[in-house]
Amino acid sequence: MQGILADAVIYLLAAVIAVPICVRFGLGSVLGYLLAGIIIGPVLGIVGAETQDLQHIAEFGVVMMLFLIGLELDPRALWGMRARLAGLGGLQISITMGVVTAAAMALDLEWSVALSIGMIFALSSTAIVLQTFTEKGLMRTTGGRSGFTVLLAQDIAVIPMLAFIPLLALPGLHNAASGDHGGGHGDEGPVMHLIDSLPAWGVTLVTIGAVVAVVLGGHYLTRPIFRFIHMAKLREMYTAVSLLFVVGVAALMLTVGLSPALGTFLAGVVLANSEFRHELEADIEPFKGLLLGLFFITVGAGINFGVFMSAPVTIIGLTFGLITVKGLILYGLAMAARLPRKDRLLFALSLAQAGEFGFVLTSFSVQQNAVPAELGQALLLVIAFSMLLTPVLFIVYEHVSKSLVDPTPTTPHDDIDEKQPVIIAGIGRFGQVVNRMMQMAQVRTVVLDNDLSTIQLMRRFGVKGFFGDPTRPELLHAAGFEQAKVLVVAMDDPKEAIKLVEYARRERPDLHIVARAYDRVHTYALYRAGADDIVREMFDSSLRAGRYVLENMGYTEYEANEAEQAFFKHDRHALLELAKLWNPDLPLAENDAYVARARDLNKDLETALLRHETGEDITDAEDAPDAAPSQPGSG
Repeated sequence: MQGILADAVIYLLAAVIAVPICVRFGLGSVLGYLLAGIIIGPVLGIVGAETQDLQHIAEFGVVMMLFLIGLELDPRALWGMRARLAGLGGLQISITMGVVTAAAMALDLEWSVALSIGMIFALSSTAIVLQTFTEKGLMRTTGGRSGFTVLLAQDIAVIPMLAFIPLLALPGLHNAASGDHGGGHGDEGPVMHLIDSLPAWGVTLVTIGAVVAVVLGGHYLTRPIFRFIHMAKLREMYTAVSLLFVVGVAALMLTVGLSPALGTFLAGVVLANSEFRHELEADIEPFKGLLLGLFFITVGAGINFGVFMSAPVTIIGLTFGLITVKGLILYGLAMAARLPRKDRLLFALSLAQAGEFGFVLTSFSVQQNAVPAELGQALLLVIAFSMLLTPVLFIVYEHVSKSLVDPTPTTPHDDIDEKQPVIIAGIGRFGQVVNRMMQMAQVRTVVLDNDLSTIQLMRRFGVKGFFGDPTRPELLHAAGFEQAKVLVVAMDDPKEAIKLVEYARRERPDLHIVARAYDRVHTYALYRAGADDIVREMFDSSLRAGRYVLENMGYTEYEANEAEQAFFKHDRHALLELAKLWNPDLPLAENDAYVARARDLNKDLETALLRHETGEDITDAEDAPDAAPSQPGSG
């Protein structure tokens, strides 16, 4: 027991130290776990023989991960995406597999081993890429969305790969890593003997029966079981049932000789539309995260750097060769899909590495005697090094993309044939409401937007708009910029909005500018740029929601409305004060003057609300005639 606790402390301590550091520097949690394993294993030698046994337990994290992936995949949504998944995603997987397999066979490897390597290297890192896309705001780009489609196709492809790899086992190969009691994937001795004793038609019937049982059981049995458990009113019972379901399906799949990952993935897809989906996710997620992290630590701890030291040039050459080959294939597919040049580069560089599922397939291939153990160690090194280079690839993209200018769209901007007193730049959800209100009040507007599909959609509903970039001076002047009374800046891109406000204020000091702000920091920037009225896009709706909460907590409608107005006045005044202290070159938390004033204003808010509750006058200084004309966040 003491030894187990000591090992647990070592693994957890390594993860707690390494993972946050890697995440902090943008390397991702997966690399953090790998580095933690490398440090406590090959580098320091703290852990040893127990790593292999522990890995068999940790592999169940992979099973849980695939179950959760299945939960996220609505069968109807999958069917609707079938063309993109089979097209872009399927082509990437099949072409990469083919090229890598051919290259491996050219190096005198057996075709089965070469095919296993092709499947391993065909996958990219979902964890690293999606995290980076989210952090850098690249998911909204065409390249980001295309990359997500390919990653989803790869995640789905893992299932048949896991089922196919055992068929590639080499006769006579017996890796020490697999052992005679291989735990999660290898401890199938008595069960598999039972299956093998059946005739071929019997094995087929049993296999089909198991799959049907998973589908029907997931569809018809989960609802009454969860309702029964609900009657107990014990939170831990939900967790127990969720674990029982996943473990039971995995055990059933092992019994019939199928991959447990395949079964749990299928079960997840079946339950994707269940009302208990979120409950299952919440219960399984902590176990998945812990076991999956442990799996990657054991992979890192099990890496044999003696293999690297024996052939460093070969390992490094294979790493850069893999990135180059995948990058070229991906860029070619991006060209075939007619992605813009910037998006082609993003698509190619972001997915050029191997991924965390590569560790799973490599370990599984070694256990199933499909890949020699020593070669498996080399593959793990190549995968790890390619993932370590992923942040560098994104840096390369950021630098190179600045010099790339996509050709002018084939659709030219519209000729603007009218000039009106109100110009609305941006006709998204925000701009639409403003424009409809102007129409109701018989106020004429000119609408500009650089999204052709949005303009065409609005025209179908009888709303006239002009296609073009509102930040281009010639389009603004064509829309009557010199005579306009109000400019509404309702664009989605915060930087473009600031650019437009700066230009409009410089050219027309008398023009009244109403601008949409994304958040407080964007409000400060628009205030500096010269906007007159700045409306935070979520502010009014948040105020209304707060008023509803107060009304349902016992406040009268009048009291809730007065509290709402008191908060509104104070927040508007506070934003104006803080805008003067905002420094765009300094993070808010490091701006001491800003932080100190924000604290004082929070105390003032408590005082103002208390005065409101006691019926005292709460008129703020901002309501005086000499108040500043610009009111950040006034809406």
